[in-house]
Amino acid sequence: MNQARNAFLHPFAKPTKDKFIKLVRGQGALVWDDKGNELVDGMASLWYCAVGHGRKEIADAVAKQITTLEAYSTFDPFTSEPVEQLAAKLVSLCPIPDARVFFCGSGSEAVDSAMKLARLAHVQAGHPERTLIISRMRGYHGTNYGGTSAQGLPLNKIGYGPLVPDVEQVASDDLEAMSILMTQRGNTVAAVLAEPLQGAGGVYPPSADYLKGLRKLCDQHGAFLIFDEVITGFARLGTWFGANFYDVNPDLLCFAKAVTSGYQPLGGVFVGNAVRRPLEADADFFLRHGYTYSGHASACIAALVNLEIIEREGLRDRAVHIGKRIGDALKALAHDGVIDHARGDGAVWAAGLHASQNNVKIRDRMLELGAITRAINLDTNTFCPPLVITDAQLDKLLDAFAQAASGK
Repeated sequence: MNQARNAFLHPFAKPTKDKFIKLVRGQGALVWDDKGNELVDGMASLWYCAVGHGRKEIADAVAKQITTLEAYSTFDPFTSEPVEQLAAKLVSLCPIPDARVFFCGSGSEAVDSAMKLARLAHVQAGHPERTLIISRMRGYHGTNYGGTSAQGLPLNKIGYGPLVPDVEQVASDDLEAMSILMTQRGNTVAAVLAEPLQGAGGVYPPSADYLKGLRKLCDQHGAFLIFDEVITGFARLGTWFGANFYDVNPDLLCFAKAVTSGYQPLGGVFVGNAVRRPLEADADFFLRHGYTYSGHASACIAALVNLEIIEREGLRDRAVHIGKRIGDALKALAHDGVIDHARGDGAVWAAGLHASQNNVKIRDRMLELGAITRAINLDTNTFCPPLVITDAQLDKLLDAFAQAASGK
């Protein structure tokens, strides 16, 4: 047996692997490894670093908060100024009217929180029979037990024993399949969980009017609509949220990643009126859900400065420009037969490969050429660069992909 020698057990990696690229520095859309190699970050790390690496402005603000009061529990009876400021700021950006925001530490925690809040709200409304949560194939919803149960990526569910019951998947973008299951289960449906654009499953934008169809089905069947916007939130599609981009409002909206651009771990759930009302109806009801780091003060400061940068530097508009350049380049490669097809929206794109191509070999060749892509499934390379990437850096990223995909 090949026994790995390093102490760190890497996520989404072979436990036996012991050689990794050690990154030591980042600036804007560039990162450097310990051998001095410069790489264009084509993935914003893992879909999250919207404002780019090395932002001293965020670091200084976080350091100031840490030296003042790094964090304190926000369980009853405590709160802090950063969490109150961030909640107000986020609610002002949220597409859901009159929302409140629940904070946690990650996208995985956000999804699990939304699933729990959806079921809990039905209980408080007098409908404890509403427990079914329906999600979609190809959906990725993090790796906690709720999100693992809800995801439509079968390999990610193997080996973990019994998962959360009453969580089912239907074919992605198949409104008829969704309608049939909701009709069969009648008044036992709690919520439908969907990414507006399916991200980590390979970048699949929704088919026309699919999300509007989901909204209509949820309204017809008395179910909540949950959007997982961990990737699509905070300017990635050229709008604050995917709900704005596709013009469909959910009842619960999960976020993380670009809310801080990764400078501190932070996630959360926007809670709309349909869920708020039953939770707030009984003045004596006590919400028994939360995390040690819900509303972590230093993480909230990172988010506030990050959001200020997104606004100040016009990164929503920049996302539109970046997305057009990537989309046009990938479509041209597809037209020339270098790849099979391109798919994406806003500034998140995927190259769908031919069966004869190897996405991991393309990824590794791109690293040699000084650029980062992500290899997903067996047939996809993805692009989700920081929104501060320059046009010259974009050209280097796309040229490296074209060369690698051509086998050069």
